[in-house]
Amino acid sequence: MQTRTGRRMLGLSVAALTAATMLTTATSAAYAQSVDLSKWSPEYVKSIAGTKQFDAAKDCGAVVPNDYTGRVSYWYTGPFEADPQIAHDMDKAFWDAFHAAYPNITTDVQSITYNELLDKFRTALLGNAAPMVIRLQILGGVEFAAKGYLQPLKPEDVGYTAADFWPGALKSVTYEGTSYGLPTNNETMALIWNAKVFKDAGLDPENPPKTWDDVVAYSKQIHEKLGIPGYGLVAKQNAGNTPFRFMPMMWAYGGGALDEASADPSYKTVEINNAGSKAALQAAYQMYAVDKSAPTSALTNTQGENQAPFIAGKLGMMIAHPAEYAKMTDLASKATGADKAVADDVVANMRYGLLPTGPDGKRAVVFGGSNIHVVKPEFVEGGKSDEQAVKALICFWDSPEWSTKLAWVGSNPGNINGFMTDAMKQRLETIKFLDVTTSMLPNGIPFPVIPEAPEIMNIIVPDMMQNALTGAMTVDQAADDAAKKVEAIVAGGGGI
Repeated sequence: MQTRTGRRMLGLSVAALTAATMLTTATSAAYAQSVDLSKWSPEYVKSIAGTKQFDAAKDCGAVVPNDYTGRVSYWYTGPFEADPQIAHDMDKAFWDAFHAAYPNITTDVQSITYNELLDKFRTALLGNAAPMVIRLQILGGVEFAAKGYLQPLKPEDVGYTAADFWPGALKSVTYEGTSYGLPTNNETMALIWNAKVFKDAGLDPENPPKTWDDVVAYSKQIHEKLGIPGYGLVAKQNAGNTPFRFMPMMWAYGGGALDEASADPSYKTVEINNAGSKAALQAAYQMYAVDKSAPTSALTNTQGENQAPFIAGKLGMMIAHPAEYAKMTDLASKATGADKAVADDVVANMRYGLLPTGPDGKRAVVFGGSNIHVVKPEFVEGGKSDEQAVKALICFWDSPEWSTKLAWVGSNPGNINGFMTDAMKQRLETIKFLDVTTSMLPNGIPFPVIPEAPEIMNIIVPDMMQNALTGAMTVDQAADDAAKKVEAIVAGGGGI
């Protein structure tokens, strides 16, 4: 754990933050009008990068005066030893810039590991010792919003508008019609393939499958021609990798766990056994059980288990983040002898493309990332929270400049205007394939924003896949069984 305290302490003026006075609306910069989401593509992303300058100190100074004196406490998962140096550099640069912009705001900051953050926060809330502000993984906040621990928080409260954020990201912080947080960074994945494997199997090496039906066909052809798995299916039980890679199929075919893929989801309509969901499950069954073109170990695989066969040239396609290219490059650098020649060839032939569509042209991907939240003052250590200092920190963190720089390694700015910054231009020039994964953002769908989402996604969905793939149930039976469990969860009776 790391702790950082603001370097200047010029007195405290702590304003009690109550539900009635939470975060008054500030004048919005309304940046997003400069970004045309209808044109979003790898080419458009590159064309707007570096086209606009922003000044976080000035813009946030219009929300909270830069000479404001106060204090803010903050928990988040910052960079640790295993992270690249640039992550540490950007984190330090942020706090230096914030203290320069707000020299009279004292900061009490803790960087807590990803695996420890939720449990530590739960414990702190029970003891009324939580921070004023916390940043959590994208669905981490719904548990605490449902239990009444978080304050309502919308973009206008800190100087922005809804147009400054992805619609899918704002859905992830909306619980029972109330916004209780802001997106800080967002991420999506892409389809990765080995162009040499494609060529050797008689497929166009520079054109990935356009639809999920094509994925099934390509996977079969690769297996039949080369004797290797064509698609890296992931179906491990109780593992987040599984729904992150299977739900895009379900959504593309017109299915879902609930109605999370709709424009205005209720999270009460069960869709896990509709025709689209069953079609997606049938496609997975076709690859695994009929064509046998997916790894036999798919039932116990996470994405990590796809990396070794891919770098060895023994896997045709998989789904992953832009960081996968860096991982393959690293694996290739450690290979020796004949293995190194193969690995270097795989890296040279590694390609990224948009995730396939369903039969009707629908494209979808899981919307990942993190959100920032404000804790109700009665659960904050000392029983008080500083409204203005809270607003200043959130405004600064979510500014176009800093939401881009703080997401440098493997994510994207939560504030859409960050895509126009010089920092984004530099990222695109140095992180290979970032433009492709970034272009998937308009197709992002968050998991259902309900406290029961982890059980649905990490347990029920993988169990459904296992039941179908192993033949323990038919596709129809597996989907209907999953629907009964989801219905029980939604009704409050527990699904397992």
